Amino acid sequence: MNVHFSPGGWIQWPDYEEFSIEFVKLLGMAQEGGSLISECFLAASRIDPSDGGESWYREWTRMAEANNARANASLERGHVLTAQSNWLRALNYYQVSAFAFDIADKKQQGAIEAMRVCARRYISHLTPAGEVVEIPWQEGHALEGYFLPAATSGRGPVVICMGDPGHRKEEYLFKVARYARERGMSLLAVDLFGSDASTKFEDVVAPPDLETSISHVVDYLTMRDDIDEHRIGILGDGAGSSFVARGVALDNRFTAAVCDGGIWDMQERAFLMGRLPSGPGNAGADGGWLRRKFRCPVLITLGAEGWLESDRATHLFERLKVDQPDISLKIFEGSETASAQGHSDNPTLANEFIFDWMADRLKLATN
Repeated sequence: MNVHFSPGGWIQWPDYEEFSIEFVKLLGMAQEGGSLISECFLAASRIDPSDGGESWYREWTRMAEANNARANASLERGHVLTAQSNWLRALNYYQVSAFAFDIADKKQQGAIEAMRVCARRYISHLTPAGEVVEIPWQEGHALEGYFLPAATSGRGPVVICMGDPGHRKEEYLFKVARYARERGMSLLAVDLFGSDASTKFEDVVAPPDLETSISHVVDYLTMRDDIDEHRIGILGDGAGSSFVARGVALDNRFTAAVCDGGIWDMQERAFLMGRLPSGPGNAGADGGWLRRKFRCPVLITLGAEGWLESDRATHLFERLKVDQPDISLKIFEGSETASAQGHSDNPTLANEFIFDWMADRLKLATN
């Protein structure tokens, strides 16, 4: 294999960029408990990316099943911690196997269903145990989430985690849950799919309505007797999660938010404005909801090797900051890693920064 390392991370298959990007994510998740490096490279050695995804699906499913079997066997012997770590890896491998482009929907649904089973087994054996929760949203479609309570009594802070459309909540169980729990925060991981494993995002909702989901999630949390409604944070994960920023701008109940702050919406508007004739009927690149002020501190984190160049991101941020004084930008450079898109090459570094920032703001709300 002709492989190499770039500032954006390990490139496993130079001629197959999308598979290589997914592989980088898997390697990065090893340090978070979502994979093992040796298992990743073993599976990769058996994958031929030119076969349309067949070997990709086969090998990651094989790895998922091996971890799931170890988890169940460990549980029978009373080794709960070992079972938990294997379930986390299994659910990640199942999720990755469903990524393959040309695999029949039946195989994808089977992998997603197996992933969800592993997730439920994992949260049910936490101390305190997690919950599968249902949050009303649109008529005929409720959001589903995993609520992981903090190991403290009484009302406490919580962080909501939501990703781009098509992003599944199970990933947060290994990606960020420990950072919240170690800092005394509960965590609510939510996606837009609902409780049906066969649901496709495009069947759920039109994109302009996505931000309405945010207030419904906050409504649910404020009804819980273990949540301090004055210490609610949110993490919008992924480049397509601008809907989280829009939701935060429309809801004044957040204490802190980590999201793109509207940068991607600004970038898209600027692109469109460059293709449209000028005139009084055309809103500027900062028009629409971006004129609304965030009512809480906002943090934007980006990788210098991501899709948006650092200079461009900084330029857009400076324009945001004119109307949003309590907004911060952190760009992770290649020299420190976490510089790939979504910080996939070193998620640990980004998560430590993000959750320290979040913990500081949620605690300040009590002063």
